[in-house]
Amino acid sequence: MSVQDNKALVGRFFTEVIGEANLDLIDELVADDFVEHEELPGVPTRGPEAPKAALGMFLSAFSGLQMKADEMIAEGDKVVVRGTMSGTHTGEFMGIPPTNKNFKVQFIDIIEIREGKATAHWGVTDQAAMMQQLGLVPEM
Repeated sequence: MSVQDNKALVGRFFTEVIGEANLDLIDELVADDFVEHEELPGVPTRGPEAPKAALGMFLSAFSGLQMKADEMIAEGDKVVVRGTMSGTHTGEFMGIPPTNKNFKVQFIDIIEIREGKATAHWGVTDQAAMMQQLGLVPEM
């Protein structure tokens, strides 16, 4: 696949899987041997079940969840996304009761693609800013 095809696949993930909360599409876009490197406690790290569980947790905890790809850079079998995640904390998140507060933070994802499917994900999200905006830790 070309780098443009890879970027299109990642774009579909952000638009259709996250934006439309279509977790069933993950089976089409994610390889059976997928590996999640941005581990979350209690969430699987292998196969399509990894992103299904992680995104399901976020979609349940944050109403209006959006993950916008502000920029995509692709080379070889990898796509890098610099983006913005936002939502309102209206459900329990990793044992934290809802705060009903909004957040908006930056993230960077690296997605490896082979034969038209995502095979690995590495990510960094500004979790400190998220916790501050939710009122869970003091601002620095």
